[in-house]
Amino acid sequence: MSVFPHSALLIRAALLLWLLSGFRSASAELVGEIKKGVLGAIPIAVVPFGGAQQSAENIAEIIARDLERTGRFRPLPASEMLDQPTLPNQVRLQSWQVLGQEYLLIGRTQPAGGSQFVAEFSLFDVVRGSSLLDFRIPFGAREQRRTAHRIADMVYQKILGEAAGLAAPVAFVTMTGRLPKDRRYALQVADAEGLEPETILSSKEPIMSPAWSPDGKRIAYVSFENKTSAIFVQTLADGSRVKVADNRGINGAPAWSPDGRQLALTLSKDGDPDVYLLEIASRSLRRLTDHRGIDTEPHWSPDGRSIVFTSNRGGRPQLYLVSAAGGEAQRLTFQGDYNARGVFSPDGASIAMVHGVGGSYRIALLDLASRSVRVISSGPLDESPGFSPDGKRVLFSARNAGVAQLIAVPINGGPPEILKVVGSEVRQPAWSPKD
Repeated sequence: MSVFPHSALLIRAALLLWLLSGFRSASAELVGEIKKGVLGAIPIAVVPFGGAQQSAENIAEIIARDLERTGRFRPLPASEMLDQPTLPNQVRLQSWQVLGQEYLLIGRTQPAGGSQFVAEFSLFDVVRGSSLLDFRIPFGAREQRRTAHRIADMVYQKILGEAAGLAAPVAFVTMTGRLPKDRRYALQVADAEGLEPETILSSKEPIMSPAWSPDGKRIAYVSFENKTSAIFVQTLADGSRVKVADNRGINGAPAWSPDGRQLALTLSKDGDPDVYLLEIASRSLRRLTDHRGIDTEPHWSPDGRSIVFTSNRGGRPQLYLVSAAGGEAQRLTFQGDYNARGVFSPDGASIAMVHGVGGSYRIALLDLASRSVRVISSGPLDESPGFSPDGKRVLFSARNAGVAQLIAVPINGGPPEILKVVGSEVRQPAWSPKD
């Protein structure tokens, strides 16, 4: 039996959610599926790249899919292209004007010695008949996907004037093994589409709550590897890690401060679970909340001045806001039976959360100015929301008809990207703030 948000607050606080969840076994590979584009998306032709390709998938396919999943672009299918130039002197912009394209991206990959390659690409404004971008990116033989994501990000920024974070990786936790004696948990980091996952930590005991540092170089997480909960911070570059909290009782729900110097935590060392602030360098602790109820799932505002957290102090799980300096907490949510796992948007204007009404648990956005709530997922069992680096999409885990998924939804409308699990359980996704 799986445990989901309507009964999970106490279990989360006790860090037993994954112990009690019925995970199925299989691999940890994720496959991206993108639904049809949104009306008004910008037409762009991403021509198949020429030269040596380092995988079965042409680099242009990855770029086109990246642009499409933002909901802002509508790539032209390769089968509808009149020609497929790879060099600027081969481009005839009239051909693309006839096809109704506004932008054109061409390119090729070339050997650069040893296992190194270079991607050369050009972006054209078809309507104005001008060149917008000419660039070269060197990359290793195993870095083609990352390079494609970087190119997509550059195209997005050049056309729209803002970064999309399309190359930012995603962390998540998987579990394999049907029987308790066979179960294996893994903290993994995959590329922006959830593909090519790398295992950061593997354990027979549960791993929970991955959280990226603001610079994208470290991940904090909860591990039960010693049979009790402890919080670790791991550096991705070399795999080194340090235990930062293993107090008596609960050690859970780490969240980084915007300056990367502190972690907000849920600890029960002094009684009921409360929110504490941990100075990472000195290991000094400061208690932020003090209530007989359960206070958990903290998350910092972008300016570092406030922290949103989940509490049942009013009888049911709701979101509260408290100053990072301390003081009285203010209740934020009143609509619905259940509101939890709040996370601030990068601009601080809204909070994504799990919103429960009548037994259905969906992802919703709370506008902090108007206090209005807008549901953006279909449910019925959605959890663990987090924003993309640009704040334009929300990533969350979901279960529908027994199928576990990671889903990214544009907050202003557009096609959801569904990262389907291939025979594996995957939860608690976290989007890196940096690429």
